[in-house]
Amino acid sequence: MSSSMRFVGVVPKCFRSICVGLLLLAGSVLSAQNPPQGVKNIVLVHGAWADGSGWRGVYDILVKDGYNVSMVQEPETTFNDDVTATRRILALQDGPTILVAHSYGGAVITEAGTVPSVVGLVYVAAHMPDAGEKESEDGKRFPSDLAKSGAIKSTPDGFTYIDPARFHELFSADLPADLAAFMSRSQVFNYGPNFSGTIAAAAWRTKPSWMVVAGSDRTINPDLERWYAKRANSHTTEVPGASHCVFISHPKEVAAVIESAARASAK
Repeated sequence: MSSSMRFVGVVPKCFRSICVGLLLLAGSVLSAQNPPQGVKNIVLVHGAWADGSGWRGVYDILVKDGYNVSMVQEPETTFNDDVTATRRILALQDGPTILVAHSYGGAVITEAGTVPSVVGLVYVAAHMPDAGEKESEDGKRFPSDLAKSGAIKSTPDGFTYIDPARFHELFSADLPADLAAFMSRSQVFNYGPNFSGTIAAAAWRTKPSWMVVAGSDRTINPDLERWYAKRANSHTTEVPGASHCVFISHPKEVAAVIESAARASAK
């Protein structure tokens, strides 16, 4: 066989390979352009002594899967300020929204989530008070190790923080020590009276809810998380062995619950 004939035989093979590659590329581009089925807007709310950066792992997964994700940076100056900050971000969404919170943020979204655009609530190791309740009082039903430890400190002007020396064991035990140390030194101090913010209307009373229980949570007693979920008839997922920082240590599990809520809330 001449070299020219061999060349002619190779050309169709190369052409087919190029076409296959272009089809795969086009498919991935179209996939990235197509939004997920169901509710596409997700708003993430952090808890006390933290900020929105802790959601990075969950954020990355949700964005990769096509969701429009926003994070609230609460000032933690008053409970009403935090509710207002959350509703400010909700007002920027272009349609139905899943509202997600960790820890103290659960009380915030319970109040803020009554706006019509919120169609589902996800509580991640979070408080879930009812109307007329305060998380500080609900916490007494099942006291946590943190509450009994004396590790919650207060500044002269009434802002609280966790003793950095005990932050790892009580707040983030399943995170690497260096990350826990950084978090302990970058705490957003939370104004003490915030924990006694009284709920005027509980969004979960009229909207579907999901709860992620952190099985080894020492900041909020897992039994309280289970109690909240049972009372609200929430869809419940438990992550065994997870610390209070389950949203950082287990982002895949938490993102999966959020996406499940987004799909279900569109029906």
